[in-house]
Amino acid sequence: MKKTEMADVIAEKAGLSKKNALYCINLVCELIADEIVKEGAVALHGVGTFKVKQRAARTAHNPRTGQKISVPARRVVGFRPASSLVKAVAAKK
Repeated sequence: MKKTEMADVIAEKAGLSKKNALYCINLVCELIADEIVKEGAVALHGVGTFKVKQRAARTAHNPRTGQKISVPARRVVGFRPASSLVKAVAAKK
């Protein structure tokens, strides 16, 4: 589902205009991103937790040339789904 499709569903279910529904979705996404940068984690009950993780520096190789390259340490965003979401996905066949 894309953001615009989600906005259509929200607009229909909540009785909002599509423009307002899309604004709300964009606002939630912006708030999540801001909070992850500021606090390092965001937990959404029933959905999961977004958390900043530290990825260690490592040595990799260029698949084209086989040459070893150094990959620096960096921060990445990880997602851990809530157990209720995992169970819902597992139950759906």
